[in-house]
Amino acid sequence: MLEFATWFQGTPVSVWLQSTLWIVPLMQSVHIVMIGIVFVSILMVALRVMGWIRADEPFAAVLNRFTPWIAGGLAVMAATGLILVAAEPVREFSATSFWMKMALILVAVASGLGFRAALTPEKQLAGGDNLHFSGRSKALAVGTVLLWLFIIFLGRAIAYDIEIWGPLSLNQRFS
Repeated sequence: MLEFATWFQGTPVSVWLQSTLWIVPLMQSVHIVMIGIVFVSILMVALRVMGWIRADEPFAAVLNRFTPWIAGGLAVMAATGLILVAAEPVREFSATSFWMKMALILVAVASGLGFRAALTPEKQLAGGDNLHFSGRSKALAVGTVLLWLFIIFLGRAIAYDIEIWGPLSLNQRFS
């Protein structure tokens, strides 16, 4: 993978992204705003599952209100993330934090899709407007918020990979 990253860093696209001073900071800014939108949207859904906010609204209404923000934010984060990786492929591919973040994003998206699928319209209608969630569902909601907090941490940790992971950093192995 490092050979690919090294090769890609020398391609015209990567060199152009590296040499155009405003692209990386702009993409980082958009990426950070999107993680905020995704995280707050997930937090709102999780708090509704806990029954701490919007308990007077049907869960389906809350979920449907925030799902487009989550999906749109994830799409923009994927696009800006690809640009950021293209601009600094060696830095990203040699960071333990990057690979952990990517793995946890896959887990988070898969679990989110599974959670949404588990709340089929029939199950929502059976609970009516006063849908109450099991302790397991509440634990999953809290776990999802914690998972996204760790993903956010890992995104920031990419810049400090060696300092955070020490000998576990892939940077140490590739140096």
